[in-house]
Amino acid sequence: MLQHKQPNSEMCFVCGRSNPVGLYMQFYDDGELEVHSEFTAPAHYQGYPGVVHGGVLAAMLDEVVARVAMIGDPHHFMMSVKLQVLYRHPVPVETPLRVVGRILRLRGRLGKAEGRILLPDGTVACESQMTLADVPDELLASTNPALLNWKVD
Repeated sequence: MLQHKQPNSEMCFVCGRSNPVGLYMQFYDDGELEVHSEFTAPAHYQGYPGVVHGGVLAAMLDEVVARVAMIGDPHHFMMSVKLQVLYRHPVPVETPLRVVGRILRLRGRLGKAEGRILLPDGTVACESQMTLADVPDELLASTNPALLNWKVD
């Protein structure tokens, strides 16, 4: 499968290179419909003992799903309007996970996409549906590009 590495930012909780409490995730796309990442959550991201906190899982899904809009345009920033997460199975810490986002529809400034987190055996542990909207122009205009430091490493 052809893979394109997507950019990372400086301080994003999910993809930031320099966030001391961040996940440091890296994302790749297939050039068409899907974005994916591999991640193993350390024990300090647990909620219930031995289980990854649901908020961390939701953040991972939010990021991978929003990135589907960047396929072919790494500067097409979209944000969550509505994120629905279905937690199907507990996700153990220290377990390799595959995180996948897939575009369903992009029209104008809005989009629909879905995501899932897979356990090593392929079991879907979590899945999501998200409505996205383009980041407002005024927010983009007020963002300091040096602080964002959006680039492929």
